[in-house]
Amino acid sequence: MAKLPIALQLFTLRNETKEDFLGTLKKVKELGYDGVEFAGFGGYEASELKSFLNDLDLKPFSSHVGLELLEDNAEEIIAYHKELGVETIVIPYLVPERRTAKEDYLKLAESLNLYGEKVKEAGMQLCYHNHDFEFEKYDGEYALDLIFSNTNPEFVQVELDTYWAEFAGISAVDYAAKYKGRLPLAHIKDLVTSPEKTFAEVGEGVLDIKAIAAAVEEAGAKRFIVEQDVCQRPALESVEISIRNFKEILGR
Repeated sequence: MAKLPIALQLFTLRNETKEDFLGTLKKVKELGYDGVEFAGFGGYEASELKSFLNDLDLKPFSSHVGLELLEDNAEEIIAYHKELGVETIVIPYLVPERRTAKEDYLKLAESLNLYGEKVKEAGMQLCYHNHDFEFEKYDGEYALDLIFSNTNPEFVQVELDTYWAEFAGISAVDYAAKYKGRLPLAHIKDLVTSPEKTFAEVGEGVLDIKAIAAAVEEAGAKRFIVEQDVCQRPALESVEISIRNFKEILGR
């Protein structure tokens, strides 16, 4: 298995970044992560944050940006990400009122094509990130497949959240293979089933992380992104456990 970089989705540390954005980035680097996937920028200018990341040698691989934010101010958002050096902008979520019918997903596909072309023109890539609700079927087709079958692969690619696929009862291994060549990023997360079905540190749950990592790499992923939406422990402790276990699983 190639040594793909491991990033952390900073949503996991949302409370920590709210208190001390730059200090939290330092801790992420100290724990051994190669880069980050942003979920906001703490109010910092792109040039200031870029300089800080360069000094840390922490890479700004990707960034989650709400679709509504792009609709309101695409030019400024794209320019900020380009200046920071982000490779991939990711649409992370579709609000409930925008996913009530098949037509909603077709409208989403139109928007993704539009913004994906703008992002591509700026030298970056747009991706769409799934949860479990995109595995609802419309006319026999998963909503997530509707999105990708109605978007241009050049403009819109896949950030597969392997946890949410498995949560929905879908094999992340099989689904990654379906989008081989169109899947540059994958969220690596784990799941426990008792006392309830919920999030766990990588390697602490029931998912076959080694097989999932191999599958997304085979599909062409360039980055592994660790995330834990909800932590039962202090979040910094959880992300430390995750990278330690994940590196052991990968044989690093």
